[in-house]
Amino acid sequence: MAIGNYPGAAQAFAELARGAVTRNGPRAPLLLLQAGRMRILAGQIPLGMTHLQQGLGLFAARGLWQQFRNSGQRVVTELSQCGLTGQAKQIEATLKTNLPAGFVPGPGAGLEKTKRVLPTNCPGCGGPLHADEVQWTDEITAECSYCGSAVRAE
Repeated sequence: MAIGNYPGAAQAFAELARGAVTRNGPRAPLLLLQAGRMRILAGQIPLGMTHLQQGLGLFAARGLWQQFRNSGQRVVTELSQCGLTGQAKQIEATLKTNLPAGFVPGPGAGLEKTKRVLPTNCPGCGGPLHADEVQWTDEITAECSYCGSAVRAE
């Protein structure tokens, strides 16, 4: 991923995701989303969309609505930035269709600015870090969604 080998990164994330889904692991949705992101960057749009929909579907199936919403919005933004407006609209439709009626985003879900800045990637595993998608353990420490490492904000 870091050197731009998106097909290789997509394959690696897809394999990790497959294992995590089999074990019903908590990081399976994130691994599927990363596999989808890498497939999109590799130009494998249909397969990328399948992975993205599967990752969001796992969040929904598990009732993790905050993560479903935050991750879905990030996917919509990234697809739009890549010029894939049709695919972005598909994800928007998925969000609208699946979010429960009356869902209210929790604090820190993009409603307020995060005071601390996380590194772009986890120093432990290299996974991407987004302040609105990580679990904060205290005011300056977040848990990496991929490996569980504690990451200090700057």
